[in-house]
Amino acid sequence: MTRRERIRDAFAAAPDYDDHARVQREVANRLAARIAALALPRAPRVLEIGCGTGFLTGALAETGLGGEWLVTDIAPEMVERCRARLGAPQHGRALDFAVLDGERGTPAGGPFDLICSSLAVQWFDDAPAALARMAGWLAPGGHLMVTTLAPGSFGEWRAAHEVEGIAPGTPAFAPVENFAALSLTSLTVERHLESHADPRAFLRAVKAIGAGTSHPAHRPLSPPQLRRVMARFAQSGCEVTYEVVTCHLHRAR
Repeated sequence: MTRRERIRDAFAAAPDYDDHARVQREVANRLAARIAALALPRAPRVLEIGCGTGFLTGALAETGLGGEWLVTDIAPEMVERCRARLGAPQHGRALDFAVLDGERGTPAGGPFDLICSSLAVQWFDDAPAALARMAGWLAPGGHLMVTTLAPGSFGEWRAAHEVEGIAPGTPAFAPVENFAALSLTSLTVERHLESHADPRAFLRAVKAIGAGTSHPAHRPLSPPQLRRVMARFAQSGCEVTYEVVTCHLHRAR
């Protein structure tokens, strides 16, 4: 099974996602507010990449954004959960849902006035290159606005491994400077801190949101190794940082 298939299956098998994805919900709401402030056409053509269960989709709907939307995810199960979350289409908004590999596939219905994604592109093999490719799907005057994770994410969990001399399996998120090299209108970095009751609660939450896919070279820890890492993590207070990058690209008319 390829890493891409493992990621897809992990998210497909995350029925408790909404109960544990606290930071993901907060980031989606903040991104929706930023999008609502953009100068978009009255009826924009919208593409969402990696909709998940619909945090961003729902938040955008609450802003009153209309137009024609193509809402996509690599996992069919997530597409269906997002569809169920949105319910019946509302006046002024036409919704279409599709399974799409946002990094390698090509969406139907372009060009788009808005391309958006909340905490999905960090799972791509090369997120900056993928954003450059997506920019080609924009209509003149269109906006691409996405959030993704930077290497500072889960630093506390990685540190617990490193103190024990154990290589962590945390994915290798693209450095911020790789996004800064793109022709972006703006780039911001924010940190969100999430607290957990104990190390097991953290691991349960990671699994529940489908984010437990390690980088390809990682070997699973033995039970003694995992116990040592969990003990170190408990000493740090069981808090984890999400380093969130917001990338905004505006195509000239």
